[in-house]
Amino acid sequence: MRIAVLGAGSWGTTLAILLSENLHDVTLWTFDPAHAVSMLESRTNPDFVPGSTIPPQIAITSDLDRAAYDKELIVAAVPSQFLRSVLKDIAHHELSNTIIVNVAKGIENTSLMTMSEVMLDVLKFEKKQNLAIISGPSHAEEVIKKIPTAVVSAGFTMRTARVVAQAFTTPYFRVYLSDDIRGVELGGALKNVIAIGAGVVDGAGFGDNTKAAIITRGIAEMTRLGDKMGALPRTFTGLSGVGDLIVTCMSKHSRNRYVGEELGKGRKLDAIISDMKMVAEGVATCRSAVDLALKHHTHMAIFSEVYDIMFTGKDPHAAMHDLMSREIKGEL
Repeated sequence: MRIAVLGAGSWGTTLAILLSENLHDVTLWTFDPAHAVSMLESRTNPDFVPGSTIPPQIAITSDLDRAAYDKELIVAAVPSQFLRSVLKDIAHHELSNTIIVNVAKGIENTSLMTMSEVMLDVLKFEKKQNLAIISGPSHAEEVIKKIPTAVVSAGFTMRTARVVAQAFTTPYFRVYLSDDIRGVELGGALKNVIAIGAGVVDGAGFGDNTKAAIITRGIAEMTRLGDKMGALPRTFTGLSGVGDLIVTCMSKHSRNRYVGEELGKGRKLDAIISDMKMVAEGVATCRSAVDLALKHHTHMAIFSEVYDIMFTGKDPHAAMHDLMSREIKGEL
């Protein structure tokens, strides 16, 4: 297949290499011309995939029109809050026969749209049945090393989900299928907020019991909101829900867990973010999640406390006290 990967961060670069290994004709796009020149000259991307080589058959460009033109599949691998602006710049292309798969995990702040909703809102020549999402526990740092990984491809039709799965599947990258695109993308986005909470637990010096409680009750809050928004509750028990939540809350590679850990140690959010080269999607998603909870009249106590720690400077120990001292209720 002729494939464009839009976004040359860690995940975009890793997927471009994976797709090239699957003998697809791959073009990798970066917004920064200097970054494109550097990758072309060195065939490396040291800030995002250190130690890895970009195969010579992968075309590299900062020309978005060139990247998107005449492609059978476009992979959107830009941070979620930039997806709309990138898609606007390719919306004039004839994309009615192009499959577009989003791999970023977030909810747009201004509109509270999921990424598939953003795609439908922007791409005037795109067909709904050609959209898909890939999500699941998949740190680029491990996929680039061919460590066995399982994810899920979700589409508005199972046919599209299957085409995407076939394009990406390798002996080390297994892709399952789902037609619950809403549940898959909400799970991938919302778990990042809980991962920040899990990091706070580590940074503030709480224990394994506390982290297990945050993860488990986080699943309950994610599922509750997803159900209100039309997702299938069972989706949150799968790879894009529980699976992604576990790896993001526990892994040393997790940017969101790192943000939480630094918050738990007492650092301010602005200072943490300014030191990071990569985007922690959970920071922006937390704003959207709290707004969605209000919109759908859904109680999400952990999300609210994570929001207050990040954006109002609430002390993590005070937040934990407020979570633990709420009225007693049934677990399920």
